[in-house]
Amino acid sequence: MSDNEFHRIKRLPPYVFEHINPIKAKARANGVDIIDLGMGNPDLATPEHIVEKLRETVLNPRTHRYSASKGIKGIRKAQANYYQRRFGVKLNPDTQVVATLGSKEGFANMAQAITAPGDVVLVPNPTYPIHSFGFIMSGGAVRSMPAEPNDNFLMVLDRAVRHSIPKPIALILNYPANPTAYIAELDWYKEVVKYCKKHEIFILSDIAYAEIYFDDNPPHSVLEVEGAMDIAVEFSSMSKTYSMPGWRVGFAVGNERLISALARVKSYLDYGAFTPVQVAATAALNGPDDCIIEVRNIYKKRRDVLVESFTRAGWDIPAPSATMFAWVPIPKQFAHLGSLEFAKLLIEKADVAVAPGVGFGEYGDNHVRIALVENEQRIRQAARNIKKFLSSVEGQSNI
Repeated sequence: MSDNEFHRIKRLPPYVFEHINPIKAKARANGVDIIDLGMGNPDLATPEHIVEKLRETVLNPRTHRYSASKGIKGIRKAQANYYQRRFGVKLNPDTQVVATLGSKEGFANMAQAITAPGDVVLVPNPTYPIHSFGFIMSGGAVRSMPAEPNDNFLMVLDRAVRHSIPKPIALILNYPANPTAYIAELDWYKEVVKYCKKHEIFILSDIAYAEIYFDDNPPHSVLEVEGAMDIAVEFSSMSKTYSMPGWRVGFAVGNERLISALARVKSYLDYGAFTPVQVAATAALNGPDDCIIEVRNIYKKRRDVLVESFTRAGWDIPAPSATMFAWVPIPKQFAHLGSLEFAKLLIEKADVAVAPGVGFGEYGDNHVRIALVENEQRIRQAARNIKKFLSSVEGQSNI
């Protein structure tokens, strides 16, 4: 029996990066230096004081026992304190905070907790894949929403709610957005919350990139809106803020009913992250913000180098105001290829890997996502490779 005969597997499309990864691997096996700007996998070291707390805690044998599926008390309290400091939002760490194995796991398990077969969920397109496929794997149906948080989004939201049968159970938000880097204003959040409360629709918000921003206006939490706690849960992650992607620590916070449902599902599936990891993550949340500022400044410098060097090379890069990604239109002469074939071409002809936009939804197929996961020197080298490639195909009509 093929794995494609299993019901839930049949609902998943082919993974776009399965087409890209073998090409990268083959090139590297042949000695080619591929500059990989594809996967959003932070290359920065986890701050030393966090690593030291892990070392210290792991030496205690008692910490090697089973942990708590919703997170130890200390980490839930630390996350509640973070929300109070950062957003002015008060949370009860016992009933409104769950520690997750990264925000991705939290989203997937929340989908399991609240989705009945055939339930409709409204999801931005393009967006991070788990926002859609967590619900698809749980038997739900996904309806696409615009990615940009503006008046058009609100009009489409109203149309989707009026014309969807059955009525949508939830709306997914993700700002700062992966892959598009859009940021939502607080007044816009207020309109969305007002509408969703009126129509009894849950809001699931992903703010994994809330601390990676490049201007003087920190991104908002939907929970800052009065009344949002009645319908909303927000997911966050330690991965990008503290350069801890492999540690797998995230959070879900907000509405008690939704948090309770998530906690119950998790109680059947896991015992939480390794306790020393949770203790170290607690130290990160309770510690100084210096390391967050440093990470933010590094990504800002990389963004500036990317925009400047790639634009001079002949490929205009819109400057993102947040996240560790640039969402970039495919150059006009290659637009007919689509994002997957263009990404393959860049690996083969320029030794540069990017993420095809179609991997984030069909409406992303005229873009690619470029991740700021290489240092400034490597980004400039990628720009030189791009310039050479673009010069070599200038005037050709068969590309």
